[in-house]
Amino acid sequence: MTATTLTHNDIKERFLADTKIHPALYDLVEKAEAKLEEGSKRRKEIARYNQNKILSAMRRHRLSDMHFGWNTGYGYDDPGRMITEKIFADVFGTEAALVRTQIVNGTHALSLALSGVLRPGDELIYATGGPYDTLEETIGIRGEGKGSLKDFSVQYKQIELKEDGTIDIDGLLAALTDKTRLIGLQRATGYAWRKAITIPEIKACIDAVRAVRPDILFFVDNCYGEFLDIIEPTEVGADLMAGSLIKNPGGGLALSGGYIVGKESLIEQVAARLYAPGIGGECGLTFGQTRSILQGLFIAPHVVAGALEGAELLGQVGTELGFPVCPAVGEERSDIIQAIELGSEEAMVSFCKGVQSASPVDAFVDPEPWAMPGYDDPVIMAAGAFVQGSSIELSADGPIRAPYIVYFQGGLTYDHSRFGVLKAFQRMIDDGLLTLPVK
Repeated sequence: MTATTLTHNDIKERFLADTKIHPALYDLVEKAEAKLEEGSKRRKEIARYNQNKILSAMRRHRLSDMHFGWNTGYGYDDPGRMITEKIFADVFGTEAALVRTQIVNGTHALSLALSGVLRPGDELIYATGGPYDTLEETIGIRGEGKGSLKDFSVQYKQIELKEDGTIDIDGLLAALTDKTRLIGLQRATGYAWRKAITIPEIKACIDAVRAVRPDILFFVDNCYGEFLDIIEPTEVGADLMAGSLIKNPGGGLALSGGYIVGKESLIEQVAARLYAPGIGGECGLTFGQTRSILQGLFIAPHVVAGALEGAELLGQVGTELGFPVCPAVGEERSDIIQAIELGSEEAMVSFCKGVQSASPVDAFVDPEPWAMPGYDDPVIMAAGAFVQGSSIELSADGPIRAPYIVYFQGGLTYDHSRFGVLKAFQRMIDDGLLTLPVK
């Protein structure tokens, strides 16, 4: 039998024999895919637009092979670092950017942005409810004496989202004081059962506040949100925005790092916090990562589109199996995360073990809940990635607490995300936690 004579059923039977996937589960996934075709076309259109936006920025700034070399020591006048930051600023529509390997993760990027611009006596308001768990110690919501914003006399309050998951703009306006310096907006859901905040919502919030207090700055946590739309929050008025290179914008190729983009004066303040006053962003080695960072950025829109399709597939299949999912099927999405409520610790662990077994790296490992730094509850995390901690690669995780929700994201290709969905539910079947009709 040759490839040209293979039928769909031939390939399906070979796949099922190789993977031991239940035929009824495979059929369910195929039917779910058919229902998502229209949305898939739209995702591809957005990816094409963003691909051209990034390509245009690279061409405009005359990216060359010479930018892929790297300096030593202080890293003065590193051409690769400088061109990278010009391209990022261009792509995100800002005056300046800080794109550094010294930023170890998204939490570090967010912490730098906040601590770089806030001063003693300033007030920070989060307008999207509580921040992501790992940012609580940065702000000072929990933990003391570690250099949090609270330790430096920065005041904090948060405005809870309305029941429909949207920003309470009236509540925010009522909470403003003469001390309010910065309003924070977290675009992604984090470990919360809500839809992500959309760019039109961000714009409406910024416009409403600016109408009465044009002096207030807006900061957006853009983790998991890059390239889901044809514009970014900085193009609708955000002054400062941050994210991780091992999430969406690194395309799975960046080995580490984070980015902060925004107004030049604010980026200078953040750079001084990252390094030292007087040094700012003029030093800092790229350690040979310029090529992988920019190549990752180049392919990121299509990687993100594939990850998003994988999230939508999980949402569709989960719904048909009777599990609550967020966002619901058909809802507008503004991050790549799909939450699914599994109802028990055993189901969470089984699901995550299934995802891990679908990984290219450490597939033989069974993840278990553990006391992960920065979290109150034990966390289980399936993440067999080429880059440790890379959330644009296939992963599934969540804190072990009722109602036992797993957050699924990533996948360098749609096919890998799809396989992760199959293996996650297959593991639950094997563990006696999910029953399907026998074909």
